[in-house]
Amino acid sequence: MIYPKIPLAQSILEICKAKGLTDIVISPGSRNAPLTIGFANNSDFKCYSIADERCAAFFALGMAQQTKKPVAVVCTSGSALLNYYPAIAEAFYSQIPLVVISADRPLSKIDIGDGQTIRQENVYANHIIYTANLTEEASQENDLKIADAITLALAKKGPVHINAPFEEPLYETVSELEVSPVISETTFEDVSSDEDLGPFISQWNTAKKKLVLVGVNDPDSIDEAVINHLAQDPSVVVMTETTSNLHHPNFINNIDTIITPFTDEDFKDFQPEILLTFGGMVVSKRIKAFLRKYRPKAHWHVDTLRAYDTFGALTKHFITQPNDFLNRFLSETIVVSDYNAKAQGLKAIRKEKHDLYLSKIPFSDFTVFDKVIPSLPKNSQLQISNSSAIRYAQLIDIDPSIAVFCNRGTSGIDGSTSTAVGAALASGQETILITGDIGFLYDSNALWNNYIPKNFKIILLNNGGGGIFRILPGHQETPVFNTYFETSHCLTGEHLAKMYFFDYFSASNETTLEKGLKEFYDSKKPSILEIFTPTLENDKILLQYFKELV
Repeated sequence: MIYPKIPLAQSILEICKAKGLTDIVISPGSRNAPLTIGFANNSDFKCYSIADERCAAFFALGMAQQTKKPVAVVCTSGSALLNYYPAIAEAFYSQIPLVVISADRPLSKIDIGDGQTIRQENVYANHIIYTANLTEEASQENDLKIADAITLALAKKGPVHINAPFEEPLYETVSELEVSPVISETTFEDVSSDEDLGPFISQWNTAKKKLVLVGVNDPDSIDEAVINHLAQDPSVVVMTETTSNLHHPNFINNIDTIITPFTDEDFKDFQPEILLTFGGMVVSKRIKAFLRKYRPKAHWHVDTLRAYDTFGALTKHFITQPNDFLNRFLSETIVVSDYNAKAQGLKAIRKEKHDLYLSKIPFSDFTVFDKVIPSLPKNSQLQISNSSAIRYAQLIDIDPSIAVFCNRGTSGIDGSTSTAVGAALASGQETILITGDIGFLYDSNALWNNYIPKNFKIILLNNGGGGIFRILPGHQETPVFNTYFETSHCLTGEHLAKMYFFDYFSASNETTLEKGLKEFYDSKKPSILEIFTPTLENDKILLQYFKELV
């Protein structure tokens, strides 16, 4: 066996192995050579080499998103670890375990004009679960910090940072370990509340208007019996987002379609007495605006770790798993109410208007989503990029067998493709990424690696710019808007597909889209289907949609 000669590097390797941290994404460099040598020469670890640090970190995030286990990213010193920061922030807000191990210069070399040095200690301070600033020599104190970092990444569901200073020479190796690190057995279990739910159950069982709103949520995390109970309660309306992975015919899964046409009187009538939320971030701006203006008397959030006061109405945080809470909480009491019946009536009306509108509009982003979402293979995984893509997806029904993921922690476009590649590799499922042109181009280095599996495919909507800005307030058809907001361009994904050995297909109308989808799904290689839509029509078509739902 080959080991790095530096004892601190040996300690990190042995503690990672003991803690079950075996997926290692390495960003090539020199200062991290002791770690790279150790990880790459040890069969207990599975290593991936990804040159672009930003892509590497999102790739690791995608893997951890699927496995629910910590994945490590390892980099050299200097600006390298700053490129991890977007993924660190996403992991922090999406509660995904990620372990950053950055090599550093010894403390004596910082701020003296030495090359490739920055102030690495605590560099992620605002978006990190735990930081282990190590000293240069191997020690029991270092061992405890390393072990605690890895344990906390999983227990607290977030990113941690291990900063390790190494002095040259960096590439020397030995055949035997020179350390016997102390492996901390410290555990950090979820703190679940076992408080008496009686008073809350009584309040729930007397309220006639209860709204359950579900944000980002793992597939198959809620029992079928719980889903059915909520769906059949006449005093409960369940609103789900595409990323909630929660399905029932009685649930409202197109939130904006339902509430956008509401009058002030409609909003007041729909205002819940109790709002129960679980899951992560909510996409719909309209539901957030509604609940901030028409606040419930009580807002309860269920989560083992965090409770954001998203609507300025939070009254109770239940610190437990949502499924456990709902199984304990829901009783057989049925409250006489027309709350759900009214919602179902609205849902039927909106569905009729929705179908009618889509039957008469020209080829556009909206029609593309209406064709693409139903075409997705059953039991596949859908990864969606941010901005327009996730918002259009919210308006279309999706098959319950399809697991849906999106980086909604910070809602950035910067790592959607890299995340999807990592997720496809880790899950082994057929994985489709739906992305816009700006997000795709911004993260095009995501395709620059040797680990893209055959089960990964990209549907790329190219409308010539950042189309979401056309539906936001302030849109004006001026050179300033087109250059600095929409970022107009004439680029395509064809040559990138060729460079990275993807099959490439294109479409620009309904006929070529139908043909392109068939060829795309039939391809046995990683593939890109690029769909061109009219830049100047998409915003008008979408805005008119909401006007015709009444």
